Amino acid sequence: MSRILPVEIAVQDVAGVRTALEHGAARVELCQALGLGGLTPSIGLIEAAVAAARAAAATSFVHVLVRPRGGGFVYDADELDTIDRDIRAAVAAGADGVVVGALTDAGELDRSLVRRFVDSAAGGDVTVHRAVDASSDPIHAVESLRALGVRRVLTSGGAPDCRAGLSTLRRMAAESGELEVMAGGGVRIADIVDLAAAGVDAVHLSARGVAARGGASGPGGGVDGFDITDADLVQAAVAAAAVAMR
Repeated sequence: MSRILPVEIAVQDVAGVRTALEHGAARVELCQALGLGGLTPSIGLIEAAVAAARAAAATSFVHVLVRPRGGGFVYDADELDTIDRDIRAAVAAGADGVVVGALTDAGELDRSLVRRFVDSAAGGDVTVHRAVDASSDPIHAVESLRALGVRRVLTSGGAPDCRAGLSTLRRMAAESGELEVMAGGGVRIADIVDLAAAGVDAVHLSARGVAARGGASGPGGGVDGFDITDADLVQAAVAAAAVAMR
């Protein structure tokens, strides 16, 4: 039986959740502010996303990014309290998992905090995000996750994008054991065949387009236009993942 390469889509609204559902994505990373690398979505958005997934009878589908701000992954006590609260709230709202990560002041993966986040998730799936790529030793960071109760890691192989990190992704996938390695970071449709050949367990992309519904924002309204999930890109990614595994 052929191995299936799951496709995860980063989405910022319920329309994105529905697009991912309709076009065969395995799951979504639900977030807001992808332009900042992604931030924690509102509880209302989480509840609506969970409702959409349940209406479609999709399981293990909604995974919530928990990141209180942009600008790095070293957090103070107040930020960590917020992260814990958001993890518990997301799981209580029905999310299937959370996406988290933290570094120490020295730039190493903060394993004690990752374990704390796993405990806060109380049995929900935990994905560690690309904080591992910003760490001083991405390979060691990924290796250390196997003992922390983490389900998967999102990584570009420690490089600016998955193409530059392909050889490291191959090594991570070969040495990960039960930990799932999900390739992300600038993933293009054309990259999916190479990522599959490297042995990763899944691929992650945002499949973003831009809409301008409502016209210009006007004074104080921020930038014109907003991100949407492009159905054609989602469909193309899922099709490419299927072809890559034949």
